[in-house]
Order: sequence, then C-alpha cells, then structure tokens
Amino acid sequence: MEMYFCPLFSGSSGNALFCQYGRTRLLIDAGKPGRAIVDALESIGADPGTLSGILVTHEHSDHIQGVGVLARRYGLPIYATQGTWAGMEGKIGKIPPDLHREFYSGRDFYLGDIGVVSFPIPHDAAEPVGFRLCGGSLSVSIATDLGHFTREVFDRIAGSSLVLLESNHDPDMLRRNPHYSSALKARILGERGHLSNESCAKALRALVNAGTGTVLLGHLSGENNTPELAMRVSSEYLAQEDILPGRDVSLNVASRDTRGSVYTIREKERA
Repeated sequence: MEMYFCPLFSGSSGNALFCQYGRTRLLIDAGKPGRAIVDALESIGADPGTLSGILVTHEHSDHIQGVGVLARRYGLPIYATQGTWAGMEGKIGKIPPDLHREFYSGRDFYLGDIGVVSFPIPHDAAEPVGFRLCGGSLSVSIATDLGHFTREVFDRIAGSSLVLLESNHDPDMLRRNPHYSSALKARILGERGHLSNESCAKALRALVNAGTGTVLLGHLSGENNTPELAMRVSSEYLAQEDILPGRDVSLNVASRDTRGSVYTIREKERA
C-alpha cells in the first residue's frame, strides 16, 4: 500500500500538511485561513469532509489559524497535547466537546489506518511536538520549529521514508535584518527557536545515513532565507560527505505560500 504526503503550505507565514494512508486522511496543522487550506486540499482531490482529524504541533498562530474554522465546518476532531490545548484557548474559538481530543507527548496512538508517534521538540511553546506518521513499513515525519536537533528527535524519526525538516533561516541574513528586533533575533537563534540552514544540513546527513530517501526542507523564513540558499547549503554539505541529492536522496524545498507536490511513498523507494 502507498502513503501520500503533501506540504500544502510550509513556512513562517503558515503551515498545513496532508497525509494519507489507506482510508485515513490527516491534516497536520492549519496555519492558514480555512478557505486557503480547503482550496489546497481540493486541488489534490482531497475533500475536507473526508479528513479523519487535525493533528496540531503547537499553538503558534502560523500553525493554528484555520484549526477552529475547519473543525467546526467539517466536524473534524482536533488532536493536541494538554499544553497546546491550553495555549490555543481563546485563539481558535469554541470547539464542540466531541471534537476535543488530547494525547500525551511521547505516547503513540492510532488514528484509523495511521499510527501516530509524537515526540517533544525544543521550541518556545507550551508543549510542542513533532510527528511520525506510520502506515505499514512506511512513515512520514514532521520535524520543524526546532531550536536545535536533539538526539530524541533523531531517534524518533530515523529511518522514516520521508522527512519534512526545518531549514528556517540563514544566520547572517537574520542578524542583518533591520526589521527584526534584537529580542526576536535572539529568540530565533536560541535553543528553543528555529533550525538554521547549516544545522538542518548536519541533521540531514544523519537522517540520510539512517535510511531516509526523501527530504523536504520546510518552514523557511520569508525574510531570512530563500529556497535556493536552503538547497545550496544542504546540497554542498552533503556533497562533502559524498551524499549526492538525486543519487542518494531526493531533496526538495516545501513551498511557503503555494500548494506543494504530492509525494507518493512506496516500499521500493526506501533505502
């Protein structure tokens, strides 16, 4: 059986991801207006009403903007940690009790045909998590909003068929940005901020060596990065390790503001 994954949007201005295995369709985060997410889903043939639920990584606005609207309109259960639910209070509107689902960070559970592995991530939110979504021997992992790439994150996502990995910013571009305050720059560069291009590249090497065949660079900053720069940093670093994109790994950038490609993950594609 095949697993399908589509980064509908991935960037500092909003995030929404789609994953399907068997009869189960999931939305991971909904950080754009509901209409934009519905249009993106329909453009890949996914009726929002057929979703099994919404998984939420954390309560920042670029991950929850459309959560409440979509849940109420289509009757979609929302799955989040206790801390994230507390952080979302007052931000997503009233949620019917029957759509409220809570899970423990680090504890696995099933949503239909998909096994959901959650893991804590180092980010300045209440109780943020990343996800590994498993179907048979296939899996897709989402690891963004990382101040640094921890051993626990690696252990949870190593061997995934596809990984969406944060490549948020170029540190020099960020430091020179006249529109960002010193406090904001320190937050992004901190241990609970966002992963730089260089840190992403180092993490990427470990993931490819552990068997991941497809990597998407995601959650790019609109002001402190470019897709071309993110790709170049990772590609050049991997080449130094004799790992070549196109030969040893499929490497692409997830789009910030336009719907990305649909990736079909098959058993034969795994390393």
